Amino acid sequence: MKIVVFGAGNIGRSLIGYLFSRAGYEVVFVDVIDEIVKALNERGRYKIVVVEKNGSSEIIWVENVRAVHAKDIEKVSDEIASADVIAAAVGANNLPNIYVTIAKGLIRRYNLSKEQIDILICENIRNASKLFKDGLLKFLPEDYPFDSMVSLIETCTGKMVPLMTQEQEKEDILTMIAEAYDKIIVDAKAFKREIPNIKGIIPKENITAYVDQKLFIHNMGHAMTAYLGHITDPNMKYIWEAISNPYIYEAIKRAMWESGEALIREYPSEFNRENMGEYIEDLLKRFNNRALNDTIYRVGRDLPRKLSRNDRLIGALLLKKKHSISFFYNSLGVASALLFRGKDKDGKLYLTDEVFVKEIYPRGIDFILSEICKLDPIKEKDVIDTIKKIYGFIFKDPKNWYTTIKW
Repeated sequence: MKIVVFGAGNIGRSLIGYLFSRAGYEVVFVDVIDEIVKALNERGRYKIVVVEKNGSSEIIWVENVRAVHAKDIEKVSDEIASADVIAAAVGANNLPNIYVTIAKGLIRRYNLSKEQIDILICENIRNASKLFKDGLLKFLPEDYPFDSMVSLIETCTGKMVPLMTQEQEKEDILTMIAEAYDKIIVDAKAFKREIPNIKGIIPKENITAYVDQKLFIHNMGHAMTAYLGHITDPNMKYIWEAISNPYIYEAIKRAMWESGEALIREYPSEFNRENMGEYIEDLLKRFNNRALNDTIYRVGRDLPRKLSRNDRLIGALLLKKKHSISFFYNSLGVASALLFRGKDKDGKLYLTDEVFVKEIYPRGIDFILSEICKLDPIKEKDVIDTIKKIYGFIFKDPKNWYTTIKW
């Protein structure tokens, strides 16, 4: 059995590769980083250091792996033609870069009269299957029998993997540090082949509910922690430092519960106050994993995407509005995001954040809310007014934001 994984990064190696390798699959990564491709092929394995909240750690070796460079489209096509399953974990912004290669592989697979194939989409985006299908169809012949040959599986992956330091990368480019969280929720109804009988692969009938829960509670709360941490102290480095601040902790918890209440109303057959409370409390503990040393920069970066209408902040806010749930603390997250200037280990802004700071932010909050967040100035005036009001409060004294808002 073989899985082809596009993206040998955080989720690709620490979660997908690990789960499928443990189940006896050969894992073939497709990546663009020369050093990673070379190292995977030379060693055939890599190490994951799992760090617990109590500071203890465990080393896991992931075996039976190799890699193909993404530029070698012919070889990648061969791998797709003989794969049992495919997965994509390249980051939402990078998905357009892999469609043409996957399409070529699907054509080759079809011409060789191979079986149907399932593609796991392991990205933090809503409506991932539609987006992925639209991207693939641009590079497939009009007569390609897509619906009978290919199934696109939406997933929910909640594992937190920090960026490696320069020293760690120099020591071993393949070693990963990650939290002890190993499961992928998958759309049970979407598979054309049998659902892989793998420990950690959890089928759910209503995948949309779990994607929204991940995005509007986990991702929203995580990003908001980074933004509030940064404006409280621009020199603050780690997520655990931010969530340890009692004001930030309380704001994040309240924002999460705003989302939780809205999700319970949106998906009453999936969620209730008990299981939602367990989910939120677990996340707050995981955010406080000091051994993980996840950075505020990593979690907060890429403002244009994270402030977009269908993503973690605005998407969650609009779901609350739909169900007449308060979105005050969610709006605090949006307002604080506008002031985020987190920098990497070299003191540089993320590329899209640099564009945001230099070209978008100077055009004013109304421009951001209409053109980046895509909020309707008439239908969503209450949302806009709330964000602007809170932004006005915290802009005057970001470090003391908690003294200017009404708790």
